[in-house]
Amino acid sequence: QVQLVESGGGLVQAGASLRLSCAASGGTLSLLVMGWFRQSPGKERELLAAVTWSGSNTYYSESVKGRFTISKNNAKKTVDLQMNSLKPEDTAVYYCAAKRRGSSEYAWWGQGTQVTVSS
Repeated sequence: QVQLVESGGGLVQAGASLRLSCAASGGTLSLLVMGWFRQSPGKERELLAAVTWSGSNTYYSESVKGRFTISKNNAKKTVDLQMNSLKPEDTAVYYCAAKRRGSSEYAWWGQGTQVTVSS
């Protein structure tokens, strides 16, 4: 069983930066893919970025490519999402999630952290 705990959300102005962190525990982390999602009211949950614990394969959605960066710290067992040049449309609840490599579904989810970007 994998446990995920997010931190780092908050209220910022447009153009600012924010860094989210996800602390992972349990399971065999090296077999996992870690992802950051977001969901705002009335919209579907969106995968923003993903990284493999083993190796450095990454994925970014077009909506955040060039502004957001996903990174991992194997020693601390954390996966961070650095968000730059934030826009009001980035306002959402952000979730950290994990899945086994080769699986199509993310099986483990954090509780979510609110990010609000004011104009």
